[in-house]
Amino acid sequence: MDPQIAALAGTAGTTIVTLMATDAWQRTRDGVVAVWRRVSPERADSVAGELNQTREDLLVAQSGEDSQTETELRAEWQGRVRRLLLADPSIAEELRALLDELAPHDKSSDSVVQMHANATGNGRVYQAGRDQHIKES
Repeated sequence: MDPQIAALAGTAGTTIVTLMATDAWQRTRDGVVAVWRRVSPERADSVAGELNQTREDLLVAQSGEDSQTETELRAEWQGRVRRLLLADPSIAEELRALLDELAPHDKSSDSVVQMHANATGNGRVYQAGRDQHIKES
């Protein structure tokens, strides 16, 4: 699997579940359903219901301080988004735009670093958003 697809799915699943407990919930739900409708229109309504159920589960988990359930819900939506992206990789940019709209980065705070790398054979990749110290023997 393309590592960029996996990373996007991870970010999307986490963002979707995180925003379920915020004021941005309705906008998040509508945006996710719209993306789903492009790839799998016959599943869009059931995805809307699944999002609503996940939100209910999340709110119950948060009220009971059940972090394990929150983690499971994030993983569940990461998997769903990953499968959606595998079904139609062309929606990646639309999904990124939605995520940027839903959880915009504060430009006045720390800058956002986005890194991509591929290593083949015995190649190594070292990336860091800040300091990096590597000692090899």
